[in-house]
Amino acid sequence: MGKPNLLNELDIELAPNTVGELELSAVKRVFQSGKISSGLETIKLENEFSDLVCGRACVAMNSGTAALYSSLKVLGVSAGDEVIVPAFTFVGTANAVALTGATPVFVDIDPQTFCIDPQAVEAAITPRTVAILPVHLFGHPSAMKELMEISSRFDLMVIEDAAQAHLAKLDDKPVGSWGKAAAFSFYATKNMTSGEGGMAVFEDSAAAEKAMAFRNQGINENGEAVSIGNNFRMADINAAIGRSQLSRLVQSTHIRRKNATFLNNELRGVITPLTATGAFHVFHQYTIRVAGFNRDEFAKQLKIRGIASGVYYRKPIHKLIPYERPLELPHTQKACDEVLAIPVHPLLTERELERIVIGVNAVANSGV
Repeated sequence: MGKPNLLNELDIELAPNTVGELELSAVKRVFQSGKISSGLETIKLENEFSDLVCGRACVAMNSGTAALYSSLKVLGVSAGDEVIVPAFTFVGTANAVALTGATPVFVDIDPQTFCIDPQAVEAAITPRTVAILPVHLFGHPSAMKELMEISSRFDLMVIEDAAQAHLAKLDDKPVGSWGKAAAFSFYATKNMTSGEGGMAVFEDSAAAEKAMAFRNQGINENGEAVSIGNNFRMADINAAIGRSQLSRLVQSTHIRRKNATFLNNELRGVITPLTATGAFHVFHQYTIRVAGFNRDEFAKQLKIRGIASGVYYRKPIHKLIPYERPLELPHTQKACDEVLAIPVHPLLTERELERIVIGVNAVANSGV
């Protein structure tokens, strides 16, 4: 048998649609109930998601950004405050802080995990600092033990951005259960989706009650406006999709991790992602480093071979127009120059995984 012609095979997507008959049935159930706005499905999703975060109070929102912004607002972050965030993350993290009126203070990352560097956090603390906002990037938990120790010593809040890290853990403690609050995203490409949506998670039930009012124009469960709020409600259609996805999350995460292990063992010529001791990485993205290569040409050659890829993130936040600042964050910049995400999703077949390995190794061997 001759060598397979990789150029003629169908493309391998980076993050394909994972919804199917189960989600369709869930949406149909909502339509048949006659109630499509926020209702029983939303409450059930909140209760079921709570099991993932050690029973903490959960408040469903219409996006991960809304969940993060609401968490910050409910906990009192406001104008004049500073919140320490990694510069290497999605801009939505900084936006949530800025929308409260507070100032995001950007710091460098751990080059091994891509997550915020605790030493950089401590060095950035000022009298105006009120919170640390670690991002569990690509599904890898941040160094929470060190960050919690720093927060305790300086009397700061920790608010977790867990948008990409459903089921991730550190020393068997789930992300989302470490700080005062956390935010998860259910965007279409996340490890579980509700189409659009998010979940705010709170250590304190009183804060969760405030968040419930805040997402509903400041109206409490008695129908009375008790604060200024917004419309961040999740619709039951989205909640039903989210519940269907949640029911498969353990299985899909197992497959992601299995796929990542295969790639770790078989890829050559690139730097594969590291998992820190005690960390349970859920691989929202499988992010390699293509050090020494022209990354755009590397990606182009993968595309020719039918393998999709993506760059997360090409620019650090402190070099984006709304947040431009003259900072020197070498590990962040190096990551922005080298990272390339390749498929790891749970729909990959064995043949597709083999094609990814063959393709990446061939491109690396070519020295592009």
